[in-house]
Amino acid sequence: MSNAAYLLLAFSSLFVIIDSVGTIPAFLAMTPNNSPEERARMARFACTVATGILLFFAITGMAIFKVFGITLPAFQIAGSLLLLLIAFDMLRARRSTTKETAEEKEEGLTKEDVAITPLAIPMLAGPGAITTTILLRNRADGFVQVVGLLLCIVAVCFASYIILRLAAKGSRWISPTAMKITIRLMGLLLSAVAVQFILNALKDLHILGA
Repeated sequence: MSNAAYLLLAFSSLFVIIDSVGTIPAFLAMTPNNSPEERARMARFACTVATGILLFFAITGMAIFKVFGITLPAFQIAGSLLLLLIAFDMLRARRSTTKETAEEKEEGLTKEDVAITPLAIPMLAGPGAITTTILLRNRADGFVQVVGLLLCIVAVCFASYIILRLAAKGSRWISPTAMKITIRLMGLLLSAVAVQFILNALKDLHILGA
């Protein structure tokens, strides 16, 4: 895969799985008594924490899983199934419970600061985002693509901050219909990415031809 194609895959996959657009309703619902400035501060801190978490897994790659004897194809298939579950929920314009549970949302309603939990973890840097990061890291071919992945993580998390900041400043102008359409489109893209990861794993196992 060329560097340009890999960077496009990395950015689009991470942007879709982090799903900052789909996070907006929960973020606003958990901060009803906070000012726009306080919401923006929480969004900035949450995106910073999410960046650090994803960079950590991008750098370590499969090293953690090798300790437990987990092979790359096994992780690719398991991770892809998780991404498919998230994608199916997105296609129905519904926030996936693999990102955060109802209990985590309710806890967020009672917290004064939701930046670290549940906003950063697990809403932004949840199992799906971590899985995608590791899969992309192991798809990277050479130093340039590894660095490109790290830059994509920073860029996507920064874009997430901008989106959440805009939502915090102008929540009354957000169209629920437009948001649902966007989420469904991103769910379709994510499902295609998940299927491609499964095909890659099958090729690594020599079940499919090159």
